[in-house]
Amino acid sequence: MPNANAPLELRPLRYFLAVADAGQMTLAAARLGLQQPPLSQQIQALERQLGLRLFERHPKGVRLTDAGRVLADEARRLVDDAEALRARMRALAHGEQGRLRLAFTSSAAAHAFTPETLRESRLRLPGVTLTIVGERNAAEVSEDLLAGRLHAGFLREPVLQTGALATLTLLSEPMVAAVPRDHALAVRRRLSLADFEGQPMILVRRPGGPGLYGRLLARCAKSGVTPQVVAEVERMMSGLNLVAAGVGLCVVPASMQGAHAQAIVYRPLVRTAGLEAPLTLVWRADRCHGALARFVQLVKALAAARP
Repeated sequence: MPNANAPLELRPLRYFLAVADAGQMTLAAARLGLQQPPLSQQIQALERQLGLRLFERHPKGVRLTDAGRVLADEARRLVDDAEALRARMRALAHGEQGRLRLAFTSSAAAHAFTPETLRESRLRLPGVTLTIVGERNAAEVSEDLLAGRLHAGFLREPVLQTGALATLTLLSEPMVAAVPRDHALAVRRRLSLADFEGQPMILVRRPGGPGLYGRLLARCAKSGVTPQVVAEVERMMSGLNLVAAGVGLCVVPASMQGAHAQAIVYRPLVRTAGLEAPLTLVWRADRCHGALARFVQLVKALAAARP
């Protein structure tokens, strides 16, 4: 015998609504793909559980009682809410809805691909809310990802070698020298590593970006060049601010040239310098599902489509 204190289940309510809409047990059973006797038993069990008559029988079928009409309104709302919740959960599972917290380094943000990707993401993933948490250095992006404060980040070169983080190299571009306009090297059309001998150099602080600048120093050492490091900063944009102030030279990705154009000239490096700057997407490997998986897939496709 049904327990009057038992919670209402959705399936009996769906059966009840089918009968209410059809006005006949036989027609409702056919629509539900059931036999009429089991459906009638379900309705009777619901009536016993509620202690109310929900239908009045008549020769041509059934009609709702006053109590049945009240239940129909409430049941329809509950069933619709359940279906909406199911649809939302399905959309979350498929990455069609969700929230993503993103960050980037100043040099990654300077590349046109980064804002283009964010713009395309908003167009192609309209159900996904993108929150840009601001500028970080590469170490901060990695630490925030590991701590769960970010879902993904754009940076130049990964600084933490851990299996917990997945990375995708999106593209690569040459590095260029940023030189104060009144510096002697500003008149040169192209620079080599040998030109850095004894020159005041500004580097991104090693914990913040050891990859690019570690490779620069390693190549200088291999060529017997000893630059004079006069400043270490946390972000490339800070380095360019110092170049504009005449403190020294800096080496940055080509996409950053143009900053402080009134105070800085940018010179390409000779091919033998071999200095390239990647643009990398990084995320937590164990959380790549739902909206994040769709975002990673989209970014990968956009990078592959670039000339």
